[in-house]
Amino acid sequence: MILISPAASYHLRCMIRDRHEACGPGSGAVREGGESAGTEVGLRILVEKGGCAGMQYVMRLDSAGPEDVVVESGGAKVLLDPASAQYISGSELDYCDDLVGTGFRLNNPRAARSCGCGTSFEPVPEEAGAMQ
Repeated sequence: MILISPAASYHLRCMIRDRHEACGPGSGAVREGGESAGTEVGLRILVEKGGCAGMQYVMRLDSAGPEDVVVESGGAKVLLDPASAQYISGSELDYCDDLVGTGFRLNNPRAARSCGCGTSFEPVPEEAGAMQ
């Protein structure tokens, strides 16, 4: 479905661990190891209309739902709903620290073009009609 780089896996595990430490045990947020009670916690990647190129990526920590595709690598989990998965299948999630900014980035082969900051994209033509 998607690849998770070692850097992205490391930083995602750190974010989940830091969230757990900030919320404290018993808060229901996240347990040690990045899991909340009975659910998988990971980075949810959504694709929705918006942004300067037509579609935008939205990322947040979340728990897996029953319809989600869960991709795991190096102990880090990425959560994808079926509608978003079609736009980012074959992508690589990376973590970058450069002049453009620090954070997670998707290298998406299904993007015809992307904005300069990398948070929005124009899908290749065959995917463009699917979210209308």
